[in-house]
Amino acid sequence: MRTTGKPGRSAALKLAVALAALAATVVLAACGSGIEGPVEATAAKVELEKKASGELVISNWPLYIDKKTVPNFEKATGISVAYHEDINSNEEFFNKMQPLLSSGESGGRSIFVLADYMVAKMMKLGYVQELDKSALPEVEANLSKSLRHPPFDPERSYTVPWQSGMTGLIVNKEKAPNVHSICDLFNPKYKGKVDFLNEVRETVPLVMKCEGVNTEKATEADWLKAIEKIGEAASSGQISRFTGNDYAQDLTNGNAIAVMGWSGDAVQLQIDNPNLEWRMPTEGCMLWSEDMVIPIGAPNPTAAEAFMNYVYKPEVQANITEYVNYVSPVEGVQEILVKREPALGKNHLIFPSASFTKNCSPTPTLEGKEEKNVIKAFDEVLNG
Repeated sequence: MRTTGKPGRSAALKLAVALAALAATVVLAACGSGIEGPVEATAAKVELEKKASGELVISNWPLYIDKKTVPNFEKATGISVAYHEDINSNEEFFNKMQPLLSSGESGGRSIFVLADYMVAKMMKLGYVQELDKSALPEVEANLSKSLRHPPFDPERSYTVPWQSGMTGLIVNKEKAPNVHSICDLFNPKYKGKVDFLNEVRETVPLVMKCEGVNTEKATEADWLKAIEKIGEAASSGQISRFTGNDYAQDLTNGNAIAVMGWSGDAVQLQIDNPNLEWRMPTEGCMLWSEDMVIPIGAPNPTAAEAFMNYVYKPEVQANITEYVNYVSPVEGVQEILVKREPALGKNHLIFPSASFTKNCSPTPTLEGKEEKNVIKAFDEVLNG
């Protein structure tokens, strides 16, 4: 869901990504995808071979899987995996792939991992194939009940969740003890010490939320008003800069004392500096999810479904969760981690209570002319 967030992490944040902790699966899913649906998709259904074999090419975000899963999958199946960490932005990746997809080609890839909103867009364009669930028994058995029926793909006919997440505040509690709301980032006392995300679908809704706007019913005028507020703060120097995960560097070196950020980054940052902590904004956080899909023209959908099925084994998913600490879509992972790594299994940022995210909202829908106008206005702020 983040265009430069979870993915696109700088070298300095490799450990931070490994410990990126986010909201509970049940809570996140219960809040929905933010996408009205269902989406009417037109692509064909995958045609499976009797046995998965050959080569599998995967495009995913950087540092979004542990070091064991791919080689263990290769050993278990005999499938050779070319695993590319080449998605740093949903929009950037889509724009790169669209000329191929529009011609029925996938660039040799059989799995993409992209945000709900981008997947929904691709489904509408006929760029995503319908899954053959006969090859996905582990998914059918272990997919979290709360994730089974998202609005845009109510039967999970085209998508298999990869991970989910949460966006809020990271603050230096010694230097910015009173920052608890997104609106606090506009306080002049913090001028020049604040970073905002360069994510239109997270930054702008967070500002709208602190202004009392229901993001799920926000109008184009609401979006543009929030962008104007952000633009004024950027022009005045209130906002130091717009970042992806490199806000961590600013927090570490003191260039920023309060930022919009992802909860997991704070886990690692706090190890080095106990004064840094992730805070749930008083108005609630933004929720996002990302999904595995098989694009049209995928050269080996059989191997793709074999991989999807493999990572839904709880013991396999536990390895992934232990490494990345994002919200797992697989039932039983917490129980495994409570025994294996109690601190992780009981971490309220990884497995929080329902009350913790009660005020959070899914990423809002943007489409058509509204989407173009909002993105144009936000890009002008970013490049101003």
